[in-house]
Amino acid sequence: MVVNTHTTIWDRVIDPEKEDLSPDAARSIARLDFRDQDRKRMLELAAGRQAGTLLPAELAEAEEYRRAADVLALLQSKARRCLKRHGLS
Repeated sequence: MVVNTHTTIWDRVIDPEKEDLSPDAARSIARLDFRDQDRKRMLELAAGRQAGTLLPAELAEAEEYRRAADVLALLQSKARRCLKRHGLS
């Protein structure tokens, strides 16, 4: 039985193996990134998780950041493949 997680569902939606983005769209997606304040918060949460000091709400917040990072990685993987196909990597 296949377990449908957040990431596996997004993987099927985004389909990073399919090179169907225009070069402009791929370049825009490739430039997407977290803001500095979010990167800082992600590092704080990672440190707290490693130390075992996160509260339940912080654990949930860390999971949300992880999910967002997973989706961003899928999108950017697809963007890179499309740019490479167009000789623009």
